[in-house]
Amino acid sequence: MSPEATEFLGTFVTETYYYWASVFMLAIHAGFLAYEGGAARTKNVLATMVKNLLTLSVVGLSFYFFGWWVYAGFSIFPRFGPILGPWTSELPANLGTLDGDGLLDFVASTYPWSTAMAPNLSDNLTGVFWFAFSLFAMTTASIMSGAVIERIRLGAYLILAVVLGGFTWVVAGSWGWNYWGWFNTMGYHDFGCSAVVHGVSGFFALGVLINLGPRIGKYDANGTPRDIRPHNLPLTMVGLMLIFVGFYAFLAGCVIFGPGATVESTIYGSPMTLASIGVNTTLALCAGIVGAYLGSKGDPFFTISGGLAGIISVGAGLDLYSPPLVILIAFIGAVTMPWVGKWIEKIGIDDAVGAFAVHGYCGMLGAMTVGIMASGYQVLGYPPINFGGQLLGTFLCTIVLGLIPGYGVSWVLKKMNLLRVPPEEEIEGLDIGDFGVTGYPEYTIVPEAAERTEAPISH
Repeated sequence: MSPEATEFLGTFVTETYYYWASVFMLAIHAGFLAYEGGAARTKNVLATMVKNLLTLSVVGLSFYFFGWWVYAGFSIFPRFGPILGPWTSELPANLGTLDGDGLLDFVASTYPWSTAMAPNLSDNLTGVFWFAFSLFAMTTASIMSGAVIERIRLGAYLILAVVLGGFTWVVAGSWGWNYWGWFNTMGYHDFGCSAVVHGVSGFFALGVLINLGPRIGKYDANGTPRDIRPHNLPLTMVGLMLIFVGFYAFLAGCVIFGPGATVESTIYGSPMTLASIGVNTTLALCAGIVGAYLGSKGDPFFTISGGLAGIISVGAGLDLYSPPLVILIAFIGAVTMPWVGKWIEKIGIDDAVGAFAVHGYCGMLGAMTVGIMASGYQVLGYPPINFGGQLLGTFLCTIVLGLIPGYGVSWVLKKMNLLRVPPEEEIEGLDIGDFGVTGYPEYTIVPEAAERTEAPISH
């Protein structure tokens, strides 16, 4: 094999790896489609599923037009310099311990007009990395989508999805999940995006829910919550199984390697293996289901959601933890998750699928746990992982980039009377209100008594 062929083989392996990891991440969205569609009532199932399809579309487009640039351009802002963009010709003199070599070239490759984003035989990798990150962005927005079903206006939801998936999560990723991100300089570590994805989206959803309010009929006259059951719990459970499949691909996409590499690593440069992802993710999934089963006293919805809770609770340190530690942390996160979900419900917040408990709470727990269990672990020349760094990073992700923007944007939409559908449309169902059709048209068959009154068909 010629040297040129050997070099191209390394590029092709990297390109193929991220391409197929991204394709399999789409299983997450097939899962969300079934999961949320099953969780909705029959009168809202079509509106819920179409909302998820549009999430892919608007977030994918927004990530192309500006989200990919945000990931590169915001990485040193505001600690070490300004936001980088087409107007930037040089880096600040002092980047602390960050290595700025190559950053401006990366920023330039993220513009929508960049030749790196077009079919380009000289660059096989920029586009496939965009593909992977666009799926991360879509997933982040989809986490919020289940919490708000059955009463949010479609247009308002899409605005919120663009803000979350196209901007606020991307800033969190730029700061905390980026080779050049300034969180590195304070000892922050979040391999599986516990806070960077799940914490941001869970707390963003919480901010929206505060303004959106509960579904009609969720609480009685005394403020006691009523149980609004999924119309198809088996479909919801199948959806979560698809999300689990996609989650393995999501975590595989968090592994970094390229042509000529001799070891797999995290985005922070610490060495790791795919084998550790396979072992630890599986153990977290299993321990999470058991923990949620016990914590919810056998509730099927919370039980299967415990698989997600377990993985998210260990996600930040999945590359560092030994299997016994994974089992312990995943179990603790999942066994307490149902309590958080029920507590949120008791204080008047109607989270239809428990998104805050599973993603917000467990994402925060996962990121903070690294500051205890992996304290002192050092990557490259950055400060060692420490509790203070994890605390600050988690606060910025969950509160500054999650809760505050979610509350603020939804508050503006509420004041403009654009956030929530009218009560009569909510009672009738969003399928009829938004699309004029129902998800189950066989329910509209003319009754036999009415058929007998019709004139006979002439031959």
